[in-house]
Amino acid sequence: MELNSKEYTEALEAVKKFKIVQNEDAKTSAQLAEVTEGTNSFGTVFADYMAHIKFKANPTDDTHLGLDEIGGSWSGHEVVPFGNISISPAAAVLHYGQEVFEGAKAYKRADGSIWLFRPELNATRLNASASRLALPSLPVEDFLGSLIAVVKQCNQWVPDDRSKSLYIRPFLIASEPFLGMRAAHEVDYYCILSPVASYLKATKPVGIWVSKDYYRSAPGGTGAAKTGGNYAASLKPAELAYSKGFSQVLYLDAANKENVEELGGMSFFAVYSDGHVETPSLNGQILDSITRRSVVELLKDNGIQIDETTIGITKLVEDIKSGKVVEAFACGTAAVVFPIGRLASDDFNVQIGNPDVTGEVTMSIYKQILGIQMGTVPDTHNWCFKVM
Repeated sequence: MELNSKEYTEALEAVKKFKIVQNEDAKTSAQLAEVTEGTNSFGTVFADYMAHIKFKANPTDDTHLGLDEIGGSWSGHEVVPFGNISISPAAAVLHYGQEVFEGAKAYKRADGSIWLFRPELNATRLNASASRLALPSLPVEDFLGSLIAVVKQCNQWVPDDRSKSLYIRPFLIASEPFLGMRAAHEVDYYCILSPVASYLKATKPVGIWVSKDYYRSAPGGTGAAKTGGNYAASLKPAELAYSKGFSQVLYLDAANKENVEELGGMSFFAVYSDGHVETPSLNGQILDSITRRSVVELLKDNGIQIDETTIGITKLVEDIKSGKVVEAFACGTAAVVFPIGRLASDDFNVQIGNPDVTGEVTMSIYKQILGIQMGTVPDTHNWCFKVM
C-alpha cells in the first residue's frame, strides 16, 4: 500500500480513539438493500453513521494570533448516528465561508471485501486546503482513522453493485460563534457517507461550454484549495451552460483569459493524434486532483507521453479543427473519467472525434482506474488498502 507501515499502524491505532454511539434507528437489512440498490442520483441518501472530532484552540488574550502560534487540540473522537448538527447562527462558517472538504469512495469487491483508494492523499490535501483557509490541520492518522471507523460501522451501506460505491465526504467547518475577522478558534470535523452511482458515465462524449465571462480562480486565490466558495461560484455559469445544452463548464485563467484551467471540479486532458496527452499544469489555481494524479501516473505506465503544460484555448480549438486533438476527457473522484465530445463558446463550436463513441485512451484509463479500485486490474502502485 502507498501508506508506509508506520502511517498504517498509526491509522489503525487511531480507529480505537473513536467511541461508537449506536443508532437506534439504523436501517434494517431490507431497507438497506432497497436504498443501496436504488441509488441512481448522487449524494441524496446518507448512511446511518458519521464521524466527528472537535478542535479547540488554547485560551489566549491575543485574538489576532494565528492558530499556528496559539495551538490547540482535537478531542471527542466519535462515530455517531447521522443527523442534523447544531451550530450557532453566529458560527464563522455561516458568515465567512471558512470551511474545506474532501471526496473519496469506498468500494466493495467481488469477494465482499471493502477498500479505499489513496486516502492518504485526501488527508494531505485536506490539510493543504485547511492551511489556505486558516483552519487547523487534522492529524493524518485521525483523518484515516475516521474513514476506517465510519466505513466499518456502515459496511452494509457499500453497494454490492460494482458500478456503485460509497461516497465519503469529510469536511471541516469553523463552528465558533464569532463575527470578528480572524480565524475561528473552534472547528468541527465530520465525515458523512452516501451510496452513489457514478456522477457521470463514460458511455457517450458530452458537450462542454467554455466560459469567457466567469472565472473559477485567480492568482493568489483559493483555486488550489477544496473549499465550498470555489464551487458556489461555479453554480451560476454551470446553470448557463445547462441552459445552452451543455453538461459542464471549462474555465480559462482569470489573468490572461486564454489558458485552459479545469472544469467545475474536474481536470481536463487532451489526446493528440501523435499519441501524446496534455493536461494543464498545476499552477496554484488548479486543484491537485487525486484522480488527475492517478491518470498521469497510469498514462506514463502505459508508455504514453503526458505533458503537464500551459494549454491555450485558441491553439486547442485550432488543433481540434485540424484533427490533431482526437480525444478529450475530464476526471475527478465523483465522475472518475468521462469523455468530452464537443467544446463550444460564443465564438467557436468544435467537435472532438466521433461524438457517439468514447475514445480509446479515455476508455482505457477509465477501465484501468475502476479495475484497480475493484481489484480486477493489478494494483502495481499499491494505491488501495483493505478496510475489512
